[in-house]
Amino acid sequence: MMLDSALCLEQFAWHAGRHADLSVQHVSLASDPAYVSVRNRFSATLAESVTCSEDGSFITSWGYRLGTADDVEAAAARLAFLLAALPA
Repeated sequence: MMLDSALCLEQFAWHAGRHADLSVQHVSLASDPAYVSVRNRFSATLAESVTCSEDGSFITSWGYRLGTADDVEAAAARLAFLLAALPA
């Protein structure tokens, strides 16, 4: 079965948006690769773009693996930690 990366990124954006200090800036599902941009609400420099690889891994723009589509909530929580955000 083929992984639906757009659905995975939509779920990631939803979970990331639940964190009090995170703001989902952009969800670009039509680009290649599709990505979600998230930033800390209190810092213009604490921001990251996340893609979903073919194997279901969420990857930051600098190549850090946040987690997999098997546990989207945990992957979003790891990004929140990296961006110094409070828990959901």
